Amino acid sequence: MKLPVIRHLQKNNSPEQLLHCIEVLESFSEYSRITEDELDVIGELITNLCGAAEVNERIKNGMTELEAVNLFAKKVLGSIDK
Repeated sequence: MKLPVIRHLQKNNSPEQLLHCIEVLESFSEYSRITEDELDVIGELITNLCGAAEVNERIKNGMTELEAVNLFAKKVLGSIDK
C-alpha cells in the first residue's frame, strides 16, 4: 500500500475505471502460468486500486480527501496489527 499512489489513482480515475481495472487484474491473477513475483505485483496494484476506490467513496459521502486517506491508512495498519 502506497498512499501517494492511492491519492494519484483516486484523483485521476473515476470509480468505474478503478473497479474495472480491479476486475481485470483479479481475472489475470487466476491465469495458471503466473509467477509468484507477478502475483505479488498484482496484489500490490489491487490493494492500491481498492484503496483509491474506498477513498473515492468516503469523499463522496462527505469526508475531505485528507480525512479519507488517513482513515484508510489507519484501517489497513490496524488490520496488520491484528
